[in-house]
Amino acid sequence: MEQPLSSVWTREKRPSKSPTLSRAQIVRAAMEILDAEGMEALSMRRLGTKLGAGATSIYWHVANKDDLLELVLDEVFAEVPSFDPETNGWRDAASAFAYGVRQALFAHPWSAVLIGTMPSIGPNAMRLSDGLMRTFLKAGFTGMGLDHAASTLMSYVLGTTLPEIAWRSVTRRSGLSEQELIKAMTDLVARTVDEYPGLAARYSEYADLDQETVRALNFDFGLACFLDGLEARLKEG
Repeated sequence: MEQPLSSVWTREKRPSKSPTLSRAQIVRAAMEILDAEGMEALSMRRLGTKLGAGATSIYWHVANKDDLLELVLDEVFAEVPSFDPETNGWRDAASAFAYGVRQALFAHPWSAVLIGTMPSIGPNAMRLSDGLMRTFLKAGFTGMGLDHAASTLMSYVLGTTLPEIAWRSVTRRSGLSEQELIKAMTDLVARTVDEYPGLAARYSEYADLDQETVRALNFDFGLACFLDGLEARLKEG
C-alpha cells in the first residue's frame, strides 16, 4: 500500500556516486537561485545548469522538487540561533526564537510560502520544535498547553512577518523608494477617507516616520503582549 505522506527525511540517504557533487552542494545552489530570483526561478533543469550537472546526478541525491524544497526549508531553519530556557529563562528563549525566525524569513523571503505546506521534520526543524517544547515546559505549560503556546507564537511571527515580506516585494517591484511609495499611498488614501478625519490624520502622521523602525516597534509590542498574555494565563492556573 502506498504511503499517503512521504518525506526526504524518512528515506535512507544514498551514498554519492559522484566525487564532485553532493546533496549539500545541490541544496546550496538551490538556495542561491531562490535568494536571487525567488521560487518561480527554481527548476531542476535550472539547478542542473547552475551546477553543471545532468539530471541523473541530481536525482540520485534528490528524488524530486518537493524533496529539494524540504531540504532548503530546513536550511533556513538552521539559521535560527539556538535558544536555551535553562540559561536565560523562558521569556528570553521565546523571544530569541521569534526574532530568529523573523530574521531567517527576511533573509530568505521565498521560504515563507513553504511553511505549513510540507513536513518540517528535518534536523533543524526538530531542534527548534524541541527548543520550543522545553521553553514552554520551563514556563509551566503542560499537555496540549505546550502545543498551543508554541503554535500561537509561530502564528504571531508568521502573521506579522509575512505582510512585511509582501510589502518589501511590492516596494521592489514598484521601482520607488519605500518613502516614495508610502507618500503615493498616503495621497491615494487621502482621497477616500473624507468621512474619517481621524483616520486620515493617522495616515498622514505615519508618512514621515521611518518605516523599518515602525515595523520593528510593532513586532516588539505584539511579542511583549503575547508573552504577557501567556504569563497571565499561567497565573490564572
